[in-house]
Amino acid sequence: MAEPQGYNPLKGVFWMLVTGLCFVAVTALVKMVGPRLPAAETAFLRYALGAVFLIPMIKPILRAKLTKRQVGLFASRGVMHTGGVVLWFYAMTQIPIAEVTAMNYLSPVYVTVGAALFLGEKLAARRIIAIILALIGVLIILRPGFRELSAGHIAMLGTALSFAGGYLIAKILSEEVSATVVVGMLSVTVTIGLAPLAAMVWVTPTLGELGLLFAVACFATAGHYTMTLAFAAAPVTVTQPVSFLQMVWAVLLGWIGFGEEPDFWVIVGAGVIIAAISFMTWREAVIKRRQVTPLVGQTKV
Repeated sequence: MAEPQGYNPLKGVFWMLVTGLCFVAVTALVKMVGPRLPAAETAFLRYALGAVFLIPMIKPILRAKLTKRQVGLFASRGVMHTGGVVLWFYAMTQIPIAEVTAMNYLSPVYVTVGAALFLGEKLAARRIIAIILALIGVLIILRPGFRELSAGHIAMLGTALSFAGGYLIAKILSEEVSATVVVGMLSVTVTIGLAPLAAMVWVTPTLGELGLLFAVACFATAGHYTMTLAFAAAPVTVTQPVSFLQMVWAVLLGWIGFGEEPDFWVIVGAGVIIAAISFMTWREAVIKRRQVTPLVGQTKV
């Protein structure tokens, strides 16, 4: 069987490596901003400062002539993503980078369950086992009863759920409008959703903090762009495993950059979740159905 035009596994791996580094840079910069600014304000500034990247998307959005139903779906996705972004920024100030990264891997698991409940996807026995394994991985990370759970851990559980809900809506919309419209409308709705939340807790940022948050917007945008290039060059079974290197970068970044000692059980739990997601992705590729399980980067800020 001939490979699809443009198929280049090495290029796909390269762009996914770059994607992972971009998202780790986002994590590092948000960590550097620290807890002085409220999470809602930090999240708002990340999107507001990144509004410059929306300019090329304005015409496609206007030309799309969205129906009331589509506008409603975009608004619902915006609400979900707004909540997820605020929770993620809050978690970054409360728990180590490695734990934030590991728990964010839950999103593809939630997506799989949500696809079965709301999109009519079949939940075969193998996928149920993979979901159970992923949840075991979360329990290994959290270790309830053996250590105190912080508000940051609870926030990350909510983050993964919110991002998964937004991703499912995006899957529906992506079959009706262009990717540019999907991405652009997310930025518009989330910025609008975050504005009143930020206003209620506003703390005047310094120029340095504004610079860091603009860099966050740049790296986040670059990460989503390079991820698109990776998708175009290689199938998900090639790029998905590479995306899990983000866990390695996160552990090293937390250890070297912020003095966060690597936690053995967090790494073990992340490994269990990664194995479960990899299995689900492989199964979808084997039976050649429409991809539902997202790459890790697809549920990022």
